[in-house]
Amino acid sequence: MARGPGPGEVALPETLTSFLGPALEPHGDYDAVHFAGLDFAGQAANDAGFLGCWFERCGLDGVSMRRARVSECRLDELRATSLDAADSVWRDTAVTVRRVGALLSTGGAWSSVRVRGGRLDLVDLSGTKLASVAFEGCAIGELDLGTVEARDLSFAGCEIELLDVTGARLVRADLTGASIGGVRGVAGLRGATVTAQQLMDLAPLMAAQLGIMLAEG
Repeated sequence: MARGPGPGEVALPETLTSFLGPALEPHGDYDAVHFAGLDFAGQAANDAGFLGCWFERCGLDGVSMRRARVSECRLDELRATSLDAADSVWRDTAVTVRRVGALLSTGGAWSSVRVRGGRLDLVDLSGTKLASVAFEGCAIGELDLGTVEARDLSFAGCEIELLDVTGARLVRADLTGASIGGVRGVAGLRGATVTAQQLMDLAPLMAAQLGIMLAEG
């Protein structure tokens, strides 16, 4: 049986089928499957489809999910040194992070996706289309939003050491809940909402990148 959803979580099907393995498969079709406490290190699920699935405390180190379709799923206590989900589509999905080195999801599409907690050294979403995506309580080393098209993007209680928005197109991107150490490609912040303090903190970086010289006195 599926566990009932908490606040902001995804409601899974009432009945889930336990995964019997032995491994994830490219082009696999997974409908209402419960993956519990499994280690999928180094496996490939390219072009696979996951609908109404629950990944619970699974290891996805080195897993390739290129061009995968992830819909109405939950990934709880995600851990991976690297996870390659390039060109994949994620929809109505909730992720809680334990520890991730690199989450690579370039060139795909995320819609109604929530990522919570944990440490992510690198999140590369460059070239991805984002709609109603929320990060909550995450510590992110580098967040690459280069050339993204993002609408309704938020970061509540997040720490971002470096934010790259080079060539980004943002609509209703709320950065007010984030602590940001540095920004690359400041022109890409157009369309974002920041606090007055954030603007003051970022002013020297923005001036340097725009070639503005500050006179003394």
